[in-house]
This record gives sequence, structure tokens and C-alpha cells, in this order.
Amino acid sequence: MQNKSYFSYLLIAAGLVIPATSTAETKGFVEGASATLQARNYYFSRNFSDIVGPNQQSKAEEWAQGFILRINSGYTQGAIGFGVDAIGMLGIKLDSGGGRVNTGLLPTGSDGKAQDEYSRLGAALKVRWSQTEFRLGELTPDLPVLTFSDIRLLPPTYQGASIVSRELAGLTLQGGQFRSGSLLNEAGDGKMYAKLGHAPQLLEGAASDRFNYAGADYAFNGQRTSVGAWYAQLADIYQQRVYRLSHSEPVGDWVLGAKLAFYDSKEDGDRLLGRIDNRAAVSQLSASHGGHTFLLGYQAMFGDDAFPRVFNNITPLGNEVPTYEFAGADERSWQLRHDYNFAALGLPGLVTTVRYIRGDNVDTGLGYEGREWERDLDIGYTVQSGVLKNLGIRVRNVTARSNYRTDIDENRLIFNYTWRLL
Repeated sequence: MQNKSYFSYLLIAAGLVIPATSTAETKGFVEGASATLQARNYYFSRNFSDIVGPNQQSKAEEWAQGFILRINSGYTQGAIGFGVDAIGMLGIKLDSGGGRVNTGLLPTGSDGKAQDEYSRLGAALKVRWSQTEFRLGELTPDLPVLTFSDIRLLPPTYQGASIVSRELAGLTLQGGQFRSGSLLNEAGDGKMYAKLGHAPQLLEGAASDRFNYAGADYAFNGQRTSVGAWYAQLADIYQQRVYRLSHSEPVGDWVLGAKLAFYDSKEDGDRLLGRIDNRAAVSQLSASHGGHTFLLGYQAMFGDDAFPRVFNNITPLGNEVPTYEFAGADERSWQLRHDYNFAALGLPGLVTTVRYIRGDNVDTGLGYEGREWERDLDIGYTVQSGVLKNLGIRVRNVTARSNYRTDIDENRLIFNYTWRLL
């Protein structure tokens, strides 16, 4: 079925569980309002160490300043509450060059140069009835089938409708339809493209104006166990089914965790990108003690194609990392990760992350097996007191190597500060 809205099914399901006489608690349209202004200073450098020659770009390096203003109203009084959320974003070029563009921080013009600035402004109407909320307008979803990808200067947004219902204890129902999207480094909005593995499918006519989704998650066992099932459709390109399970278990001074997920993807409708055949299995085991968290992850792709998702969002897979996705056709990958919170040593605000991921068995279509690996080091600090209290500083260093795609050395330096205006 082409361009069918699964959003309507969630409306019906939510209606069946909404108590007829429930009244939502609210502080009022004005009394419940909030406003924040986030300033983000972002330096990004990526060296493509295996690219040589005068006509090939061997480095992407830009520096930019971003501002994200969010104004959220409360809800009007009554059984049905109405409100409005608004978001305004501005990106300003601080440094770039014709041979250093395409970092994802800034839009690139037809002249091959980064634009001096870009901005977006949007708003969403929200309606709440009991424990069910409907939104229409500019949205920033974070879903198992469309991960919130705030990975550059400004986050991407989508234009459409969503509904979330939590009428039954532990059960969350969600659904929606997006008609267009705004990329993380562009001002306007337009149809949505797909990305398979690391390759954007930005082909003429291969875009969709319908992303439909529906899903249910159920948490139980004192919120320590959760199961979920989801469906997504980028109309006429691909459809995807997701099943997931997570659990955490305290064992003495330790907390053990496990996450399992399975994704089943295939072509949809008019098959604008042709046949798509991918299944992805994800598993993660974690153990936390004191300031330490250790994680072991395994991820496997099956089928003839790489993992599909909406461009340019990151994947929801377990081994998605800053530079490589480890989601190629038939790829198998392992991840070792260690996080440490220095608050355990009396240094609150300081955190580190070290990751190593190795993948192989990639069907490159080039007659040989693809292999790749990536090492990431993140250091973050949030100032705890004084004039700069709550200023966030993050440093990232990445080394990524492959025998079938571009090698990358990467550095990022990010400053974040948020003012609470209301």
C-alpha cells in the first residue's frame, strides 16, 4: 500500500485506552511556559588520509557558531489542553574555505563555498488529553526508527504530526507522519532521501514526502525491563520492522545491562531505489560499577544490501559511531567501550569515553571482503561553579581505517552553554 498513513491506526488505538472522564493536570498556558537559548561553538576537522591529488578534497575543516532558541508554552486549562512550541536556529560561519567544505556544519553554495549563515524557524501546535499528546508542525523526533541526530551545529527537524499515548501503566504507544525534513546544515525543508550504509542515495526522483511510523514499548519489572515493536515506512523507498528488548539488573555494587534488537528492512511501493534486502541484529552487554561502565557490542547485517535509514540521520544501531556506521551489506562488527565519570573520584563534571570497533565480511561489490575499524576518544567537562558554571566542553579524536572506503582522521572541539530565559 503506497502513501498510507499508519498514524491513523495509532489515533484509534490511543482513543480506545483514553479514559472518558480524565482531566490532565496543567500549570496553564503561560504559567507552564519555558524558554532556553543554547549557544554552540563547533570546530570540526576531518582529514581523508588516503586521498591524494590536486583535484580531490583531502580535508574538510570548518568552524561555526550556532544558536538554538526553544520556547515552549504550557497547556490551557480544561480536559483538553492546547499549547504551542517554537524553535528558532541560526548558524554563522566563523572559518571555512573552498577546499575545506562539507563538514556538515554549514551549507555549501553553488560556487563551492560555505554560506556565511543559515537559519530555520518553526512551530508546532500541541494538544493534550489525559496522558495522550498530539503535535502538529515542526518536530524533533527521537525514535527507534528515526534517531534524533544532533551531531553537528544545528539539529535536523521534520514537518508533520505525531501522537504519544501513555494511558496504561508501562505502555507507550506512538505514531506519526512526516511530510518533509530539514537537514542539519540547511535552512529550508524538502522531500526525504534514504541512506544505505555509508552511501547517501541522493538520486533525482528518489525522494519521498511520506515517512510513516507506529510503535509500542512496554516497561515492566520495576521499569528495568522493556520490550518494543515498531514499524516505519519511507514511502516508495523502504519499509522497516523493529523488535527490541532491554534489561538492567543490580548485582551487589554492579548494574548489569543487556540490549537486543532486530531490524527487518525491504523495499516499499514504487521501489524508487530498487529492491532493498537487509536484516540487522544488534546485541549489547554492559556492566557499571562506581564511575566505570564497560560495554561489549556485536552487530550483524544480513541480506544483499546495507542498512537503510533517512538521510542524514544516524542509524539506531548499536555500533553506529561518529565516523563509520558498520552497517554495510553482510558486515559483522564488534565494539569495546569504556565510560568513566570522574565524579567517583571527587571530580564532578568530567567524563571520558573510549571506543574501539572492528568490522569485516563486508560485501563491497568490488570482488573482495571489506574490513574497517575505528577508535574514538571523547573527553567532556561541564564547569561546576563560577561565572562559567554549566558551560560544556567536549573534545573528540577519531581514527578510522578501511580497505574499501576513505580513511579518516578526525578532531572536534565543541562548546555548549544554555541560558534559561523562562
